[in-house]
Amino acid sequence: MFRLLSWLFGLGAFAGLVALGGVSYYVWMVSRDLPDYTVLQDYQPAVTTRVHAADGTLLAEYAIERRLFQPIGTIPPKVIDAFLAAEDANFYDHFGIDLGGVVRAMRDNVLEAVDGGSGLVGASTITQQVAKNFLLTSDQTWDRKIREAILALRIEDTLSKDEILELYLNEIYLGMGSYGVAAAALNYFDKALYELDYAEIAYLAALPKGPTNYHPFRRPEAAIERRNWVLDRMVETGALTAQAASAYKAENLNVIPRQAGSQLYSAEYFTEEVRRQIASLYGSSELYEGGLSVRTSLDPQMQLHARRALMEGLIAFDQRRGFHGVEATIELGEDWGLNLAQIQPLTDVPEWTLAVILATESNSARIGLRPIIDVDGRVDSARITGQVPGSAVSWISQPLGQVLSVGDVVYVEPVAGQEGIYTLRQVPEIEGGIVAMDPRTGRVLALVGGFSFAESEFNRATQAMRQPGSAFKPLVYAAALDNGYTPASVVLDAPLRVVNADGSVWQPENYARQFYGPQTLRRGIELSRNVMTVRLAQDLGMPMIEEYARLFGVYEDMPHVLAMALGAGETTVLRLTAAYATMANGGRRITPTLIDRIQDRYGDTIYRHDERICDGCDQPDWHGQGAPLLIDSRQQVLDPMTAYQITSMMEGVVQRGTGTALRALGRPVAGKTGTTNDYKDAWFVGFTPELAVGVYVGYDTPRSMGSSSTGGELAAPVVADFLAAALEGVPASQFTMPQGMHRDWIDPRSGVEIVAGGSGIQEAFKPGTGPNARTSVIGLDSAAFDNIQTGATGQPSFGTGGLF
Repeated sequence: MFRLLSWLFGLGAFAGLVALGGVSYYVWMVSRDLPDYTVLQDYQPAVTTRVHAADGTLLAEYAIERRLFQPIGTIPPKVIDAFLAAEDANFYDHFGIDLGGVVRAMRDNVLEAVDGGSGLVGASTITQQVAKNFLLTSDQTWDRKIREAILALRIEDTLSKDEILELYLNEIYLGMGSYGVAAAALNYFDKALYELDYAEIAYLAALPKGPTNYHPFRRPEAAIERRNWVLDRMVETGALTAQAASAYKAENLNVIPRQAGSQLYSAEYFTEEVRRQIASLYGSSELYEGGLSVRTSLDPQMQLHARRALMEGLIAFDQRRGFHGVEATIELGEDWGLNLAQIQPLTDVPEWTLAVILATESNSARIGLRPIIDVDGRVDSARITGQVPGSAVSWISQPLGQVLSVGDVVYVEPVAGQEGIYTLRQVPEIEGGIVAMDPRTGRVLALVGGFSFAESEFNRATQAMRQPGSAFKPLVYAAALDNGYTPASVVLDAPLRVVNADGSVWQPENYARQFYGPQTLRRGIELSRNVMTVRLAQDLGMPMIEEYARLFGVYEDMPHVLAMALGAGETTVLRLTAAYATMANGGRRITPTLIDRIQDRYGDTIYRHDERICDGCDQPDWHGQGAPLLIDSRQQVLDPMTAYQITSMMEGVVQRGTGTALRALGRPVAGKTGTTNDYKDAWFVGFTPELAVGVYVGYDTPRSMGSSSTGGELAAPVVADFLAAALEGVPASQFTMPQGMHRDWIDPRSGVEIVAGGSGIQEAFKPGTGPNARTSVIGLDSAAFDNIQTGATGQPSFGTGGLF
């Protein structure tokens, strides 16, 4: 018997050794190619890039995985308590594997199997989940579980508990594109972590087991049940009292999904341009994963003013052309609201609402408004109706019953102070762009690239290449003033024949198809004389004009043809506004920018627009030393005295010339209108000492906007509207004349010095220059001049004409 027992014991020992060897071999096999867990020490997750306005307002977020890295020391203790209660209550006590949890899971799984269930209960610790999420797949196999356990043990030997928990709370996927607890707090509740209450925290802690299983809108009952279970677990772990948990259980989920992309509805064009620039500088990977913090130059209030001014200008022009059709036509059916809800409105024009025509009378219509769509896509059951009386749509000349039919879908806007009364709106066919910048730095404070970004993402402020027409002329006149001319210099405005290299003849003409004889440079720019401008450019030479256009950043490589002096080339609103800003700041070339500063995920500045050197700004203390010296190394592309002269001449454009729409502002404003052949483009670019603003209006596919659609009629009022709002409450300031210049009274027609008063004006002159002692006409040709004097204007064949 003893021998039998000994034999059985030996056999059992042998079998145990074999089994142990087998297990050891199996463990060795599955662990021999384990991933390098030490990489967790240098963990750099993909983090959301955030773009802010100048005042800190969040403008946009860009990410593939929406994550905001939150160091463990800044995560509120109640958030940690909730996740530990839900996922791993013994986290700070076990060594990476919770043996008690494993036993409990095995027991529960056996009981589940006996009852005929198929669900399995896991026992993974937070450390094991870190191993799986960072280093392994989610395959439900024994190999993966064993590899996970081995890695958990090794991670525990390498990292502290807080470091492991930090990895977990920043990596865990919590649904709605949220990676990590900080991103989830924003995406679910639009709050920072420290702002969450216990009910909100418990819901987030309920999500790691399966965000889709506890979706706040698709499965709200399951979501609330799981959240309440987390609250109960927090009571069990002592993190929360039973009374407090009961109160939080009574709350709804209160989820407010946060939108991705642009956060400020008026700034979509601006933020998209910023996105393109960041991608160009650092690549898409850094943009969407690098966790950059971008501080832009945008002034949110000024942006709202710019959007409103441009929209109202485009709408006013479009409405003068009458009604051009409905958005769509639908069947009313049993529930018109469901059919109307299928049509997507312009999301960035919140003032307007889609509506369907339910009935019409001779000059009124009854409408049904598009129902509200919940965040989960469900159509609200409420149906709201209203009236559109003909008296509220004065821009349509026909009775409404003749232009609208039942089932037509249109845009409407509430009439202020009249409940249930709406006016008709339509998306303008005309488009345009507006840019406002600080002329001293080039910081773009506002930018709108069209009527609606939702309708068209094409940015007319930065991407549309259009002819500026006479808005280019100030560069020609600035070149002249920089090279011996004065504002009182006189140039002949008379018929001019230009023979091109191919033998063709170009004869430029003025807007009124008349000629005006000798004209001072001031009157030439104030009244936008074309022919004298071409003659001036001919005298200067086009290579010089091309050099100024390049220095001012308007054109890169301008052809040396005289038509370019009238703005026949193509440029953007942003470029031309920057050129005017250079004149406004005394001739320092600026580089327009939408970005002030970019910081990496660690807070280090990797880009800064302001390249000026501050000598002494880094001194820690003051010991009687002088004030820091700000060194401006930007290129001086225009004499400051010339800059003041051309500014003064463009002030005359506003006071007496083609830009009088801005005169009502009652403050110093300089600028120039621009209109191209056949009225295809209308511009106004101008500035005050505080702001430089440029506006372009035109059809995307160039075509005539109609007779008299000039820069003075279309673009200048938009700039006036914007400046009135943007500078409200800002005291008017004067343009400063550089020291050394002097003022003399002249006759604005002849440029000859006169006694002060009367119809004369004071003109600014550089040292060594002054008014004309007598009229000296540049480009005077006796036959042409006699032709003007006899009144035979407009007689020659003018060919294709010019720009004005």
